[in-house]
Amino acid sequence: MQKNMNQRSYLFVPGDRPERFDKALASGAHAVILDLEDAVSPERKAAAREAVREWLGHAGEQVILRVNPASTTWFEDDCALLASGAVRGVMLPKSERHEELRALAQRLSGDQILIPLVETVSGFFQMASIAGAPRVQRLAFGSFDFMSDSGIQGDGAELDAVRTQFVLHSRHAGLLAPIDGVSLATHDVAQLEADVRRSRRWGFGAKLCIHPNQVSAVHQGFAPTQAETAWARKVVLALASGPLGAIAVDGKLVDKPVAMLAQSILDEAQAS
Repeated sequence: MQKNMNQRSYLFVPGDRPERFDKALASGAHAVILDLEDAVSPERKAAAREAVREWLGHAGEQVILRVNPASTTWFEDDCALLASGAVRGVMLPKSERHEELRALAQRLSGDQILIPLVETVSGFFQMASIAGAPRVQRLAFGSFDFMSDSGIQGDGAELDAVRTQFVLHSRHAGLLAPIDGVSLATHDVAQLEADVRRSRRWGFGAKLCIHPNQVSAVHQGFAPTQAETAWARKVVLALASGPLGAIAVDGKLVDKPVAMLAQSILDEAQAS
């Protein structure tokens, strides 16, 4: 799992499918999430936890672990796995309370991170306190669970106002840009590309994935386009070579915010 700030893809793998763990790591995903929650039926929870425990014992790379919600009977046993050095961080589903996140953060050590998965109306209204919990690196949006809990029917424009709050709260708390919810388009490339473009347009920096086929499109969709990179280079060159005073690029004035945007695009393109 990459530890840099440019992680764009977070690939879920069911915890009871250990034969898929190494394949997921080989998919090119920036982060792999071993899932003990939604992807595992109640009668398979213990078996999934044991499969994850065994794999972590000889894992060659670090992963994120999605535990079951703090209110469930499986939570404590799930958290015992966090002592493994192969666990880079933990994702807490149904994140709603600062106190639960703080208590979970106290179980972590070293540079382990916490990713709250906000997917309920209650969690939405507590987003500021969730974002301020210890060890939180970035927020993740459980969009389909949120739709179910809120009664909102649609994950497109219907959730624009919700997505905006994720981005603004993350920025205000000094977190990385949030992770947008999954796309159900596992083989429809055009739809997946549209979903990723929407995520980037609204200020998200990454996306949850449910199939390895989605990883490449997610990486490409969050990377600056050739046109954006070309414009940014033009701005930076104009600033470096231009005279003192106002500078225009393509007939538009370049002020400090525009210059900062151009440099951020070039930095992101270089990191891609």
